[in-house]
Amino acid sequence: MNHTLSNRLSQFMTHFQVDLWDWQQEDPLELTPKLIDVIKVLEFVNIERFVSSRQGFVGRPAEYRSPLARAFVAKAVLDLPTTEALMDRLQSELSLRRICGFQSRHDVPGSWTFSRAFAEFSRLNLPDTAHNMLIRRELGDQIIGHLLHDSTAIEAREQPLAKPKPTPKEKRPRGRPRQGEERPPEPETVLEKQQHQTLEEMRTEIPKACDVGCKKNSHGYKETWIGYKLHISTADGDIPIAALLSSASTHDSQVALPLMKLCAQRVTSLYDLADSAYCSGIIREESRQLGHVPLIDHNPRRGEKIEFLPHEAERYKARTGVERSNSALKDNRGGRHVRIRGDLKVYAHLMYGILVIAAEQLLRLLN
Repeated sequence: MNHTLSNRLSQFMTHFQVDLWDWQQEDPLELTPKLIDVIKVLEFVNIERFVSSRQGFVGRPAEYRSPLARAFVAKAVLDLPTTEALMDRLQSELSLRRICGFQSRHDVPGSWTFSRAFAEFSRLNLPDTAHNMLIRRELGDQIIGHLLHDSTAIEAREQPLAKPKPTPKEKRPRGRPRQGEERPPEPETVLEKQQHQTLEEMRTEIPKACDVGCKKNSHGYKETWIGYKLHISTADGDIPIAALLSSASTHDSQVALPLMKLCAQRVTSLYDLADSAYCSGIIREESRQLGHVPLIDHNPRRGEKIEFLPHEAERYKARTGVERSNSALKDNRGGRHVRIRGDLKVYAHLMYGILVIAAEQLLRLLN
């Protein structure tokens, strides 16, 4: 068997069409183009592989989790705003119900069961695990030309965390220290601290509480929102490779190093492309240590702006791919209707959308 990416995708589509034909002969269903997209993503991702079995435990048997996991993926493909909308579709559409694994309307559980299952999947980090395995399986043996890093604002319906007042800085006498006087060193910045940390330590220390974020839009006006930021790394072909959630007020540069190291564990890439928010010598040096070439827009910070060389400027144009991923998540895969609270659940909700986008973009490579 040829293990190149194009042949793997071709083999999947060939088997998918044969299996779909056999299924329709045995149990004919009314399949719209959107439902066929649901079947493609579910068969390609195979998320039920990552759902643990609950059989054999003491106590009342829990609802079987595989159909619920498939239903949440279908919710992202169909861009349904709420779980209630998903339940209504499952109750009214035989085709969608059978695709997810529910045999009859009586098998579709209540909203409380969906809520408990979603909380369980969030604690287990199920969609991120499925996305990680999908990227490693399909792109782990490929060489990615560009990795595009950026963040997008995520609005949430919860109370923002009040920030504590900063402690006043100790006043020091001006000038050089006297002979024999020892002054405490300046505290390390976040980036300086991250240079000596592991990936797990960096991910643990990323602020994830809901708060207020502020940024300038493309017209130069300030915009504020309550919620979070999703930091996304996208490969050529608009395929999301990794994503991390942070508080809305977290600066993009503070998530750059963990995001780059997370991508390096999953794929082999050549270039790191990012805007001026990531302009830092530490980030550039980390990119080089990972074997990448950093192409990061220079932030003059009241100085003279350093422009790209002509060949770098041409390559930098590929950065628009991450903007398309951000737009696809918000407009078509649930990024604009976050109806849950807490960073774990919000991250899981967004990762279902990222998982679906990655699967769809990989399958689109066949065209």
